[in-house]
Amino acid sequence: MLTAFTAGLLLITISEIGDKSFFIAVILAMHHSRRLVFAGAMLALIIMTVLSVWVGQFAHFIPKVYTHYATAGLFLLFGLKLLWDAKKLKAKSGECLGAVEAEEFLEEQEKSENAFQAGRSKLGKLLSSYPQVAVVLKAFTLTFLAEWGDRTQISTFALAASQDSIGVTLGAILGHGICALLAVIGGRLIACRISDWLVTAIGGSLFLVFSGITLVGEGI
Repeated sequence: MLTAFTAGLLLITISEIGDKSFFIAVILAMHHSRRLVFAGAMLALIIMTVLSVWVGQFAHFIPKVYTHYATAGLFLLFGLKLLWDAKKLKAKSGECLGAVEAEEFLEEQEKSENAFQAGRSKLGKLLSSYPQVAVVLKAFTLTFLAEWGDRTQISTFALAASQDSIGVTLGAILGHGICALLAVIGGRLIACRISDWLVTAIGGSLFLVFSGITLVGEGI
């Protein structure tokens, strides 16, 4: 359980700092209560983690030899992809790419929200009467959508397929909590002072380490 907890914690913490969902929390915290943004984001991340671990449990019905090599292969692919991305990032300027992606994502969601509000529903009117609930719901929805299908979700699924589910869940949630807290406190300053390519390279190397340990042993 301890190894699963450590793997989940390291994997999420390294992967999420400077990621799109990280900067979504940063941007929202600039305009709304940090406490409310943190609550909404964490609720989404907890649900996403539990769902990912739950899906990963279905892999236990597959012969272990298949999940063993599939998990190692998945980590290997993620690691190589991140190292390739790091190589490309190193040649670029010091622009905060995660922030740019988050801003573009928020612009797209805002257009969809405006289109929805053109024919304002009773739910919309109700939320306008409770602005605090509206902020939590906005942070929850945007974070959930940004995380859906993200590499951290797939990584959590892969870990849960080969490791103790409780350990992975607790480690991943703590990792998400650390990143979300950093984001709402002063994430833009923190993340933009850390080299994008360095964080990406560390993440890629970490995936390769997990792949190797999974391949040669019973798991991380």
